[in-house]
Amino acid sequence: MNQLPPIEPYDEEGTPQAASETLRGYLCVQSYLNSLDNSPGVYRMLDEKGAVLYVGKARNLKKRVSSYAKASGHTARIGRMVSATASMMFLTTKTETEALLLEQNLIKQLKPRYNVLLRDDKSFPNILVSREHAFPPIKKHRGKRSEKGDYYGPFASAGAVNRTLNQLQKVFLLRSCTDASYSGRTRPCLLHQIARCAAPCVGKISEQDYAALVDDASAFLSGRSTKVQADLAAKMAEASALMEFERAAAIRDRIRALTQVQSSQGINPQGVTEADIIALYQEGGQACVQVFFIRANQNWGNRAYFPRTGADVDPEEVLEAFIGQFYGDRIPPKTILMSNQIENPDLMQQALTGKLGSKVELLVPKRGEKAELVENAHRNARESLVRRLAESIAQGRLLKGLAEAFNLPTTPTRIEVYDNSHISGTNAVGGMIVAGPEGFLKSQYRKFNIKSTELTPGDDFGMMKEVLTRRMSRLQTEDPERKSGNWPDLLLIDGGAGQVSAVAEIMTKLGITDVPFIGVAKGEDRDAGKEEFYRPGQRVFALSRTDPVLYFVQRLRDEAHRFAIGAHRAKRAKAIGATPLDDVPGVGATRKRALLQHFGSAKAVARAGLSDLKSVEGISDTIAETIHGFFHDRG
Repeated sequence: MNQLPPIEPYDEEGTPQAASETLRGYLCVQSYLNSLDNSPGVYRMLDEKGAVLYVGKARNLKKRVSSYAKASGHTARIGRMVSATASMMFLTTKTETEALLLEQNLIKQLKPRYNVLLRDDKSFPNILVSREHAFPPIKKHRGKRSEKGDYYGPFASAGAVNRTLNQLQKVFLLRSCTDASYSGRTRPCLLHQIARCAAPCVGKISEQDYAALVDDASAFLSGRSTKVQADLAAKMAEASALMEFERAAAIRDRIRALTQVQSSQGINPQGVTEADIIALYQEGGQACVQVFFIRANQNWGNRAYFPRTGADVDPEEVLEAFIGQFYGDRIPPKTILMSNQIENPDLMQQALTGKLGSKVELLVPKRGEKAELVENAHRNARESLVRRLAESIAQGRLLKGLAEAFNLPTTPTRIEVYDNSHISGTNAVGGMIVAGPEGFLKSQYRKFNIKSTELTPGDDFGMMKEVLTRRMSRLQTEDPERKSGNWPDLLLIDGGAGQVSAVAEIMTKLGITDVPFIGVAKGEDRDAGKEEFYRPGQRVFALSRTDPVLYFVQRLRDEAHRFAIGAHRAKRAKAIGATPLDDVPGVGATRKRALLQHFGSAKAVARAGLSDLKSVEGISDTIAETIHGFFHDRG
């Protein structure tokens, strides 16, 4: 270990008084070396305010930390990080694999400034063929796999799932309705009329024949599409031979739909059954990681990610950090094809193998079909990053123009836009969307169910007060020193003088004086292009109809309006679909489904006798007594 030369004089605590900020960081790191051993573990570097600067793992903590105590040989990013270090924290683990998993969990939780960070971490949708019903539906599923059935995925987006489901309905005629809707039908729905459902709800198909359709759908989604097409072709030939030309034409249409599913997937590799293809491209201090999902020899879509990196981060470090965080809460496939090697491939492979329960391979192919797949993903990553860089430049100009137009002290990097949505005060919801240099930050969007019972129905001012009070109070509680980056630089409020006055009252009450806010009103005839802007204590003003900043504000306001309306409609639909069963203690989604399937409606459940309730599968004697008592012992 290289020791720094002594610096005099020292203060009472032994810290050199003349030491520069840079040397203080290195001296801080050095001070921990004597207390560390050679165990594997995770370390955290913190600044003088206690904010986490960096989280790292080590096979040998003492050896790894000592590398930071050297005053030379670091990249500019590492040098800045060590200079800002005021304290460190350590946690030892039994193995380096445990350290790797803990490191990635802490990075996702703490979001340290100097780590490579995966910012967009939404779950992926799957296709679910349910197995909880004699005539199982096929549907989109996102989230925890709690329902019994066969899951196929992941798909890159909801759009990819919807397109595939749309075509699969044409091919396999499986139902997509809810069990409650299924049990209440007395005649076929429109989907049967347009040949997209076999109508098992009214007995148009036997349970055995429907099960055969389910098996065919499962075979296709598992990659056995050739067998499915051959069987359909044989059935079409048989129908033609029997001169059943209408049935033959229907089967022909199903074959065409099946072919369309395959062609719409673009890349359908023959030699890769199950893999994720991960390719990295870096330029201008930014990075794009493109992920393609190959399942059952079919391309199930791709998605671009833009992890936060520094200008001097090696591709090996970026890709390892991405893979560790990406599979932190996802099940990995059997094979991961990468554009670059990572720093610790054996360690990462061991961690992912433990997560899957069987061997996971990490490969960097050099030739053949696998290499072509990686090259295609790399080309997509390059094109995505080029587009993003161009959009960032344009977005930066708009933010600068916004600051000039509204006379803001600095160019905003986080804009929060608020809107309310309701119908005569019912199912009221407040919506908040967020935008910044990278465009809309959808992972930061928030909805607020209006909770106050003292508001007059339709009181928009009162709703806005509640939303802003909850939002700003939470920020003051969780981040009083404003270190997280979640404090807004500008608030845009959908409304005029009244809304602005309501917001001003709340901000004054909370003692927040340095967050500017502006009301955006439609103006004369509520015509787009005639927007008027309201600021507390200032005259109303407008922008030129051709000003790009005006179009930018319109986009922000429209996005907030879209999000608020969507949240309101979802709340209203949930209220419409609610039943008295929702309030029965111990009755969750599965038991509710079983009761509705058995009795047909919530009203019939309420009228049922105790013995009838006990006869329902999945309903114990205790739960049956609870349900019976809920409906018969009240009042």
